[in-house]
Amino acid sequence: MNVGRIIKTEDCVAEGAAWLAAQDVRFARALELTGPLPLRLRPDGFDQLLSAIVSQQVSVASAAAIWKRMQDAGLVSPEAIMAASEDDLRGAGLSRQKMRYARSLAEEGIDFEALRFAPNDEIFKTLTKVSGIGIWTAEIYAMFSLGRADVFAPGDLALQESARMLFDLEERPKERALRQMAEDWSPWRSVAARLLWAYYRVDKGREGIG
Repeated sequence: MNVGRIIKTEDCVAEGAAWLAAQDVRFARALELTGPLPLRLRPDGFDQLLSAIVSQQVSVASAAAIWKRMQDAGLVSPEAIMAASEDDLRGAGLSRQKMRYARSLAEEGIDFEALRFAPNDEIFKTLTKVSGIGIWTAEIYAMFSLGRADVFAPGDLALQESARMLFDLEERPKERALRQMAEDWSPWRSVAARLLWAYYRVDKGREGIG
């Protein structure tokens, strides 16, 4: 099954960034400001997605505290989640809604090893079957846990705002419009995302300094 290019090292990211800079002078200018882009790879598997669920709609500090409690209690595997009582999960800091999402993920029985070799569309279809996992989370997982080079997350507000600034658009592009724009950045769309996120931080920093 052809899954396309897999990003494994910083050299892969640099190759993609150079390709984007050669395609569009605006990417080249952005890259001059950002410097080398981060690899940002993470492990894959059940606990990565469970952590993503825990992090939804809470601060970074709160998410980290809840996740540590879950790790300390051993609540980071499908078997542990299914065996845990509501009191166990509540004690770790999960809301009733997130308990439901965690159990949905555990019940789905995803074959995470097989997912490494699945085409992108199959990854998105598999992950979004789980209650509490939307397309954005699935795209981020494909980008950073599976290293897919040609995945983008057009629903991400920072990417939308960064594209507005970099391409001098009158308004922030909506998800559909940004998805269409990103087609021109294939086969390195996930590197384009890294560059836009980095540019967003740089540009916002300049605004703050000014």
